[in-house]
Parts: sequence; C-alpha cells; structure tokens
Amino acid sequence: MGPLAEVNSLCEVMCATRHTNTRVAKGDIVAGTRAIPLVIRVDVVEKAVSIARSNQGLAQIKPLRQANAGIVITGNEVFTRLIEDKFEEVLRHKIDRIGSEVTGVAFAPDDPDIIAEEIRSLISSGADLILTTGGMSVDPDDVTCEAIRRAGGDAEAYGAPVLPGAMFMTSNIDGVPILGVPACGLYHERTILDLVLPRILAGETIGRSDLAGMGHGGLCLNCDQCRFPACPFGK
Repeated sequence: MGPLAEVNSLCEVMCATRHTNTRVAKGDIVAGTRAIPLVIRVDVVEKAVSIARSNQGLAQIKPLRQANAGIVITGNEVFTRLIEDKFEEVLRHKIDRIGSEVTGVAFAPDDPDIIAEEIRSLISSGADLILTTGGMSVDPDDVTCEAIRRAGGDAEAYGAPVLPGAMFMTSNIDGVPILGVPACGLYHERTILDLVLPRILAGETIGRSDLAGMGHGGLCLNCDQCRFPACPFGK
C-alpha cells in the first residue's frame, strides 16, 4: 500500500490527487484534502501527518529541465530529397512546447555508421537530448536501432506496450538520453513520446520495466478532437 492509500485508509481524512506523471504548471491544483466528519480525533491527524512526512510527502513535483535537443532524421528518401521531410516540424513543435530548444538537426541515409556519426556529432556539439526518427521497424533498411548501439548507446529498451508507439526505443550515451521515435510520431498527434518526454526532462531514466508498466492506459483512442492530457491516454 502506498502512502496516499495509507492516509486514505484512516477513514476520517482523505486526500485526492492528480494522476502520476501528469504535467502541471504554476498555479495548477495538484491535490486536495478534507476532514470527512465535522470533528476528527487528533491522533488521526497526527497519523496522517506522520505518514506524509515519513514518505517525503504524498505528491512530488519535479521541475523539467530545459534540454538542448538534437534531432537525427533518417531515411534514404528524405536524405536524397526524394520526399520532403515532415518530422522536423513535428518534433520542433513538441520540444518548443515543453520549454526546451532544438539546437541541431541532421539528416542521414539508412546507414548505421552515418547515423551513429551524426548522433555523436550532435552530442559533441552540446546536445543533451537526442531524438532519432524512422528506421525503427524490422525491414532490412530499418537500421536506426543498430545505429544507436554503434554510437555507444546502452541501457537500451526497444518496444513498448503503447499505441501509437510500439516500436519506440530508449537508450543512453554518456548520460545523454536517446529516444528512437517510430514513424507513428509523424501521423498521430499524440504518441508514446508525449508520455515519456516530460519524464525524461524531469530527470527520470526510462528503462524496460518503466515501458512495460505503460501498457495499462497505453491505448490512445484517436478521438476526432484530441483532448490530451484530459483523457485516459497514459493514465
């Protein structure tokens, strides 16, 4: 039983909070508490306070760091300008909206060594967050996962029980988070990236067990009018 449930099991007091991993802004209400009967015993209040203090509170708010994001856009067709890239605009919008900045964009063909070189180059130039696009499936020319490995990625987790976003990848190179964004990020307004990015910027390391736990609530309903985050996605 977690501390919130423990306090609420005292019966005479209650506390209601927002969902875990909800992004909030200054002035937002995070939690509310009440005494349930008109008069409650002092020992109940003291017990609730003790539970909260021993767990460093019932809710925690973490600031989001401002990242210098590098984007590596992969794919032969985009690299040769056979088709126009749309991914940069999508990712720039998400990065800007969350309070960070895109400091570098690179294009690479479906060559794992070239993609790896571009990843390392962006990190050398000061990027402290890398997003790669495309090449996350299982076709012969989908080599982005291998490229991340060749660039030095470790703590790798590939595949997530989230739709859209099943072919998502997280990794890490010398403390720099690497996020492999599958093609769904181009076609869907909300994907696993919207669930993971705030947690990364809050200082979390998202690994295999974290991704595995996202299956419950990991189904986007693709509503005609998107209401995210005021919806079940990611809850």
